[in-house]
Amino acid sequence: MNKYLKYFGIALLVILIDQAVKMLVHFEMDFGSPGQIPIFGDWFKLHYTTNPGMAFGMELGSDYGKLLLTSFRLVAMVGIGYYLYYIIDKKQPALYIVCIAMILGGAIGNLVDSVFYGVWLNNAPYNASTPWFHGQVVDMFYFDIWEGYLPEWLPVWGGSYTALWPIFNVADAAIFIGVAMILVFQSRFFPEKPADSTQSVREEVDQLSE
Repeated sequence: MNKYLKYFGIALLVILIDQAVKMLVHFEMDFGSPGQIPIFGDWFKLHYTTNPGMAFGMELGSDYGKLLLTSFRLVAMVGIGYYLYYIIDKKQPALYIVCIAMILGGAIGNLVDSVFYGVWLNNAPYNASTPWFHGQVVDMFYFDIWEGYLPEWLPVWGGSYTALWPIFNVADAAIFIGVAMILVFQSRFFPEKPADSTQSVREEVDQLSE
């Protein structure tokens, strides 16, 4: 049982840190540029904002986009949770299990915002059919590399005001780090299985007999 508690505890820690930071930002900072707090010069700031969509400020269109996204997050949470249990049981590499635990914690962290913040923080869009499942995700970490209007000739985003680096939160960071580590160490996590030596010998014998 301890082996499960250890890794699910990592996911719980991500959720608690994520929610604690969001509550501090919501209750202690002013919304938007007036409440912006420089951390390292002008390029890294705390900036309280919300987004109704996916990680790093992306959104799904249509009136039902948010509801679909929240429903997908619920399904994903159950799937990732079961997968985490499975890889712990199968004694997969510890670092890989930690990565999945971080992804699970990040997914649940943002799910809490989507399900409850419309009620708890009253931040659902004004035209939402219900505040439940329409809460907006609280973001705060802002790397201000560049922001301004994109050239008109660019497809889709041309002429829009945008930032080079989106604003994100602890949950987004946990998901990003977990996925990045899996990509970096994938050869360690998923080593190629050695070829069956018996099969190889048989193939060589068959070739010599031809």
